[in-house]
Amino acid sequence: MTDQHEPGKGEPHVVLEDLIHHTELPRTALSNVLDSIIRWIGNTTSWFCWVTLVAIIVVNVAARYIFGEGKIYFEEAQSFIYALGFLIGLSFCAESDSHIRIDILHDRFKPRAKAWIDFLGILFLWIPYVLIILIYSPQLISYSLEVSETSASPGGLPFPFLTIWKSFMFVGYGLLLVAAVSRLIRASALIFGSGTLENHGR
Repeated sequence: MTDQHEPGKGEPHVVLEDLIHHTELPRTALSNVLDSIIRWIGNTTSWFCWVTLVAIIVVNVAARYIFGEGKIYFEEAQSFIYALGFLIGLSFCAESDSHIRIDILHDRFKPRAKAWIDFLGILFLWIPYVLIILIYSPQLISYSLEVSETSASPGGLPFPFLTIWKSFMFVGYGLLLVAAVSRLIRASALIFGSGTLENHGR
């Protein structure tokens, strides 16, 4: 994807990849295994979400405009699929470093300085945050299971859909922890090991 300006006419030829800045880190055998798991789960979930979401929307539209019987549980099921995609997509974006970075100075730092930022950020911000979610989310899931939680909306999703929905919070953040460990290993390889970007890059 490029801009509309033609090169060689005084206007810059901008390629989309030039606008995306990744923190390149070495790879290790363990990080490759962890990353491959995240990529496989991410790709599989992506296909599942798209196919299921399209099917739900088509059925819902047909029921509403052809038969005049729109269902609330179809609307809530769409939110269910969106939530699943976002929760699993967190780890996928983290693994590929395709999440949004808002910074001013980061791109000017040398690779080792960037690795230190990733290392400290993962160790003291990313992992503690994920662990808090993983510690407290089972209580929400357990309570939802105990009370056979259903939708608060009349005609909404019945039990156990909301319990399954909340369970994906634990799964999604568990994968995010795996992504954090993988990236921590890669940052450590550059900071403390002998790895270089030339022989361990993507």
